[in-house]
Amino acid sequence: MSPDAEPDLFLGGALRLHQPPRGAHRAGTDAALLAHLVVPGDGALVCDVGAGTGAVGLGVARLHPSCRVVLVEREPDLVALAARNVRENELDARARVIAADVLAPGSARHAAGLTPGLADVVVTNPPFFDTRRGRPSPNPEKACAHTFASGGLETWLRTCTDLLRPGGRLGLIHRADALPDCLDALRGRFGAVAVRPVHARAERPAIRILVTAVKGSRAPLRLLPPLVLQAADGRFTPEAEALHRARPRAGSAPPSQ
Repeated sequence: MSPDAEPDLFLGGALRLHQPPRGAHRAGTDAALLAHLVVPGDGALVCDVGAGTGAVGLGVARLHPSCRVVLVEREPDLVALAARNVRENELDARARVIAADVLAPGSARHAAGLTPGLADVVVTNPPFFDTRRGRPSPNPEKACAHTFASGGLETWLRTCTDLLRPGGRLGLIHRADALPDCLDALRGRFGAVAVRPVHARAERPAIRILVTAVKGSRAPLRLLPPLVLQAADGRFTPEAEALHRARPRAGSAPPSQ
């Protein structure tokens, strides 16, 4: 897999990202929303689980200059691109890549460096589909990024739980219709769950959910006001436009806190 010759500008040019060629999975709006989702404390260690080329984790690093970031990715081509993006964005001092399979048994994950309680914050954009729901993409890179084996979300979020210290925070983005599966996987492990639906337009059903949660909390679930991406004229709403840049506009809160 050869990346595009020119890097993409991400978060309004705050990052230059080398990505797979068109047709494979590439970072876009979902990654921008997730990068803004959880605000880490000073000096926090943030794990981007299933990092791909590192868009989300490096976005967090750019947004929060005191935090440290670990990019976790399995696919060798994406590991190489993520490492290149760390170097070329001059984030070597605060970001590193761990090549590991999120779905591997605990002993293998721990040996790879994904040790229990490693992170203060985990952000993740898990594969959106499992083999019970339709056929995977014929593009192998896209299929790998988008598709789980049956039950994969439960295992994926179990790994995220293991990575977090007690009281650590999780941020994830998923399809709107996956909300029941996400809540099932979080039950018993997380509390203070906050769900924000994301709509392409105000009059249309939600297409994504942004979810935050706190490991070990017993606080109740909150359903937050929606995030609408496009106005009637098809342009980004002010909030959505701000979330595609390195800094939200004044008064624009992260999507879910």
